[in-house]
Amino acid sequence: MTITRWLGQRSPWFLLAIAGIVALVIGGGAIAGLKWTNTEAFCIGCHEMRDNVYAEYKETPHDRNASGVRATCPDCHVPRDTGPLLVRKVQATGELWAKLTGKIDTPEKFEEHRYELAKRVWATMKRTDSRECRNCHSESAMSSELQSERAQTRHERAKRENLTCVECHFGIAHQEPEGPGPQEIDFSAK
Repeated sequence: MTITRWLGQRSPWFLLAIAGIVALVIGGGAIAGLKWTNTEAFCIGCHEMRDNVYAEYKETPHDRNASGVRATCPDCHVPRDTGPLLVRKVQATGELWAKLTGKIDTPEKFEEHRYELAKRVWATMKRTDSRECRNCHSESAMSSELQSERAQTRHERAKRENLTCVECHFGIAHQEPEGPGPQEIDFSAK
């Protein structure tokens, strides 16, 4: 007996129950996969990230600070909302291609592409008004009284000029690449 004939002899409720179970298994697997790929362990599972940007990050306040609050790779590089998160995961498949082809598999190759990689992140952060920064750094929770006079002045200027976090704070978790920073680049031209 063929599977088609066997299924044809079953009640519609049985087939609906089987379809439901299959959907739950696929959906559960997709959710588990998304959760797994949103971990620091996953992000630094390849030497390109572990030996380059993660090593730099280990020396910054985003890793170790007086408050004990720690940001991991996904906190800064992956949106929390479902739609943007799924878009980012699809974009990340291109990064897997770079991994498979060895585009940045040595420190020298990584350095050769550092500026291009940084510009890609900066463009996203400018386009989204530094959405991932704002997941942890809430403007309404910032106390200007606790900021230096210089920081107060700069934050006021940023508000007036509609600047976003990354335009000033772009070398805080990773080494700043050679070349113009995000404030000097016109990302709208692309």
